Amino acid sequence: MHNEFTAVFERDGKWVIAYCPEIPGANGQGKTKEEARASLAEAIALILQDRREDGLRGVPPDAERETVTVR
Repeated sequence: MHNEFTAVFERDGKWVIAYCPEIPGANGQGKTKEEARASLAEAIALILQDRREDGLRGVPPDAERETVTVR
């Protein structure tokens, strides 16, 4: 699956802080922009995985499930 999100980078002293406006709570940090980007990507993946698992808890076992790809 291919997803693209916005990454916003800000400098805070020696740190680079990154966040994703589309996914509240997705933040990253690092000493370099590359480290902050990697940290943010990991945070996005963890949040989406958690939201998927949480959203599927109430789905009846006999309900049909399919994957939808958004491009």
